[in-house]
Amino acid sequence: MSEQTSTKSATQPTTNLGRTGVEVSRLCLGTMMFGDWGNKDHDDSIRVIHRAIDAGINFIDTADIYAYGESEEIVGKALAQSGKRDDIVLATKFFNGMKQQPNYRGGSRRWVIRAVEDSLQRLGTDYIDLYQMHRPDEHTDIEETLGALDDLVRQGKIRYIGSSTFQPSQVVEAQWAARHNHTARFVTEQPPYSLLTRGIEADLLPTTHRHGMGTLVWSPLAGGWLSGKFRAGRDLPTTHRSDRDPNRYDLSNPAIAAKFEAADKFGALADDLGIPLVHLALAFVLRHPGVTSAIIGPRTLEQLESQLDAASVELDDATLDRIDEIVAPGTNVNPEDAGFSNYWLDAARRRR
Repeated sequence: MSEQTSTKSATQPTTNLGRTGVEVSRLCLGTMMFGDWGNKDHDDSIRVIHRAIDAGINFIDTADIYAYGESEEIVGKALAQSGKRDDIVLATKFFNGMKQQPNYRGGSRRWVIRAVEDSLQRLGTDYIDLYQMHRPDEHTDIEETLGALDDLVRQGKIRYIGSSTFQPSQVVEAQWAARHNHTARFVTEQPPYSLLTRGIEADLLPTTHRHGMGTLVWSPLAGGWLSGKFRAGRDLPTTHRSDRDPNRYDLSNPAIAAKFEAADKFGALADDLGIPLVHLALAFVLRHPGVTSAIIGPRTLEQLESQLDAASVELDDATLDRIDEIVAPGTNVNPEDAGFSNYWLDAARRRR
């Protein structure tokens, strides 16, 4: 099954969201950087959201955990001011701990029912188009979570459900459980994917493709590594992300040094093509037939503007071959960028 694209939006191409019949823009506006985790100016963040909508982006993704609800509040205010709530496919997520106390996280029916009400209130809406489980829950049967989500679909509080950063076997398990129990099923999966993080090509993308799921890829710019600022002969740039987590930019780590080298090579390739590296990076992930939308996460209006034209960039086979020479298909330059760790390989769980 392949996804057919169209250009009904004036400035952004659209595609089908899996097999739902819903059309979404190829670029999805991610809002993790709005609020205390990034841009703390609500009015400025709202301007970014309005500009994205005016540019033809009809798909907005947030999560309850982003700045502990502040991102959802900003998105809600922006949509209310725009008067275009019904034009937007609005996605949010649940799972991560919202309080230190027990039972304010995970996939239990108790928390799912509470979490959706909290998100609806913060977003200022009476329905969520796509409600996603932010991570798999090893302590909760997936049937428990799907049953609660199915009830919310039947109540009209959410339209569709999705998963995020599930491993292929977990995607299959969730699909089987939904079909076996006749509940709503996950219609989307949200994994990391970029020029530097290609592991999902090996198994996850074929799996979501087989099950007719939409795939919404996060961190297509690899957390800023594909912004064009990481080049040989230059000092490592100081970024908002590097300030928050300097260990992820420590070049004494061989995997991070390899990532820097690959980012520099991609920068040189973009120079040869005469396009910004940001456009090359986004065009690459959108080129894969299993990818529905790329989630961009601008913190400022300038960052948004630099990415808006990327969905119209076409990469030829020769360029794709050069990309494969830098990072082989199906591989992650830094294994830690996979988005998950296999808890069964933790020291405490291994047979010793």
